Amino acid sequence: MIYLDYSANTPTDERVLDRFCEAVRKYPGNANSKHQCGYEAARFQDKISRSIAEALGVLPEEIIYTSGASESNNLAIKGIARAGRHIGRHIITTPLEHPSVSAPLTFLQEQGYEIDVLNIGRDGKIDLENLEYLLRKDTVLVTVSSVDSEIGTVQPTEQIQSIMKKSPGCRLHIDATQAVGKIPVDFSLGDTISLAPHKFFGLEGSGILIKRKALVIEPIIHGGSGTTIYRSGTPTVALNAAAEAALSVSLNDMDENYKTVEALNSALRSELEKIDGITINSPRGAVPHILNISVEGIRGSALRDKLSEHGVCVSVKSACSADGLPSRAVFAVSKSRKNALSSFRISLSHLTEKQELSDFISILKRCIEELKS
Repeated sequence: MIYLDYSANTPTDERVLDRFCEAVRKYPGNANSKHQCGYEAARFQDKISRSIAEALGVLPEEIIYTSGASESNNLAIKGIARAGRHIGRHIITTPLEHPSVSAPLTFLQEQGYEIDVLNIGRDGKIDLENLEYLLRKDTVLVTVSSVDSEIGTVQPTEQIQSIMKKSPGCRLHIDATQAVGKIPVDFSLGDTISLAPHKFFGLEGSGILIKRKALVIEPIIHGGSGTTIYRSGTPTVALNAAAEAALSVSLNDMDENYKTVEALNSALRSELEKIDGITINSPRGAVPHILNISVEGIRGSALRDKLSEHGVCVSVKSACSADGLPSRAVFAVSKSRKNALSSFRISLSHLTEKQELSDFISILKRCIEELKS
């Protein structure tokens, strides 16, 4: 099998798994319980939070543990919108967002919120002048992914934050799910920032939302104590320990891993450019971990299925997106529905081998011939 879908999920690092198993065995108590086992678990949980906070450059009390980036995005978007409804009901977003962002926005739109979508350039970056134009007194939220999950565009979050300083009543949510562990992330730029360890060799079922200490949001899960008033539920101490380990491993190795992936991406681009009918949708400035392409005349879903038959794993759009519809991200940059329908995503990591990419190119050519015959 050739696995080229690291943006959907990454294999768990052995060090992360060891950390999880150690915590499960050592801390059996509920961290909310008022007895010795509970206190030990709570102290360990506090230690984890301090370590994660130091790694990300935030305060321990700004960490909200969730079940994943989808919950983190829902909590941030719905929580900010509901808490800020006395200011207004206007929200700004992009056409590049993950379904865990776009779906909550659709939900809010049905509740009477007004959603504006920013213009996107050919490089996938938002039009900053358009952002300035769309910001209003009643704008309560701007939500943007720091790295797009389909084409890998890196958004200018620092410039976005600078523009938003003119609107003190508006909050910025950054979905950093595809950025953390790949590129440096400045956690001071967003009012809320989401991430998920399973994207950087951690465990599934675990997520983090960073929320500025002074920011008040409405929770979406009610009842029962947790590590914060903003998210009820028994603290998942072992999962949180695994998240700490995944962050440590990925951040320590990030620069070296980036160089490895960058070289792999460059070699793959060169080979793909030699094949007739292929359009590379990811801009040159995208993260090297994501390479989105289209094959003229073949639906991306059909090519994905054919590649799977040959043991190659890729995705059409993000893994959480509905199938059969054109990629919104690819359509935004190419302005072609046919091109968007023909697109699929190749995603790499430092674990990807050169031979795998060589074999992939051969299999891809074979699959194109089979589907066109």
